[in-house]
Amino acid sequence: MIGDRLTLISVAEAERLPLYRRPLMLLLLMAAAMPLSFAVWSALLNNFVIERVAFDGADIGWLHTVREIPGFLADGVIAMIVIVREQVLGLVSLIMLGVATAITAWFPTFGGLLATTMIASIGFHYYETVNQSLQLQWIPKERAPQTLGWILAAGSAASLVSYGLLVVGWKAFGLTYNFVYMVGGLATVAIALLCLFLYPQFEAPEPQHKTFVLRRRYWLYYALQFMSGARRQIFIVFAAFMMVERFGMEVHELTALFLLNFVANMAFAPVIGWAVARWGERRALCFEYAGLVAIFLAYGGIYYFGWGLLLAAALYVLDHLFFALALALKTYFQKIADPQDIAPTAAVAFTINHIAAVFLPFLLGYLWLHDPGMVFGLAAVLAAGSFLLALLIPRHPERGRETVFQNGLAAPAE
Repeated sequence: MIGDRLTLISVAEAERLPLYRRPLMLLLLMAAAMPLSFAVWSALLNNFVIERVAFDGADIGWLHTVREIPGFLADGVIAMIVIVREQVLGLVSLIMLGVATAITAWFPTFGGLLATTMIASIGFHYYETVNQSLQLQWIPKERAPQTLGWILAAGSAASLVSYGLLVVGWKAFGLTYNFVYMVGGLATVAIALLCLFLYPQFEAPEPQHKTFVLRRRYWLYYALQFMSGARRQIFIVFAAFMMVERFGMEVHELTALFLLNFVANMAFAPVIGWAVARWGERRALCFEYAGLVAIFLAYGGIYYFGWGLLLAAALYVLDHLFFALALALKTYFQKIADPQDIAPTAAVAFTINHIAAVFLPFLLGYLWLHDPGMVFGLAAVLAAGSFLLALLIPRHPERGRETVFQNGLAAPAE
């Protein structure tokens, strides 16, 4: 297999390596590398497509539908890890994301943006699939919530650096879309290449199944993933687009909001990890979904009752903080899963998460043209459905106790 030529070392043995060469440090570096491209792409996208390509709501819906197709096909990772080690695949995917981001401004047309977005999306979704798998394989269960919180904070810190430089430099130095996309994309490529050559290949404690895995006892996890994907798509596609289209926010203003958002995430992510460890997955997820219902209803109120930009900006920051609680969904699965199922189920879960993402953006893009408030109303309904599903998570989930309907019974094979 590709990567077998490199040094192989178990995760347990890796604890004897210098701190900077351990698996956790690799996860932190990868978590920081991804946002340098994705945060820049997200910060500039809405202004870029409106100013340079004259997008409307339908166009942005189509763009995000194309962006989510690779997520729907994430189960292709199962086939890839037969010939490529997960660690190598994750880093190569980061390089693909970085390259596509770097050349985004070279193709300022509808077709050109669809092409670069598709390439970047393949890199992003394959990286995210592998990254989630490696996190759950390499991090012990007893330390998972807190460690995932710190990894989330590292990603937020990288986004903070990207957004901070944009806020300070966009007008002061007359930065261009092309320059910023190039710097962000190539920074991701540089870090990924460093990780590719600096780190040995880490072996997880349990060999992973390399076939398609779909188990009945994971049904609640699959359902929560589906609802999460549908709900999050509405936020990703339309929340920032609304602030540019309705309130005319400029690049440096929108980026300042993103910066504030990631300052909050960087500060609170470790606290969120502690809260999940202290209060459990069910309470954390129920709190998240109840908060999201209120936030999406308030988004709709901006259109129906004329509430202003300040509220929209505050809701955007709160929205991201609530979404950070989604790390509880990872730790819930880690507790109920067979260790060998983590890699293939990460791929299957990503596909399930993106089922709605393939058709919702363009369909809701047309609804947006007629009634933007209804788009956020649908998101509130989805969040309420997620809340009801989260009530089915046991207080102490484990294999054989995946839902409240079970009481520690032996888990079925399928």
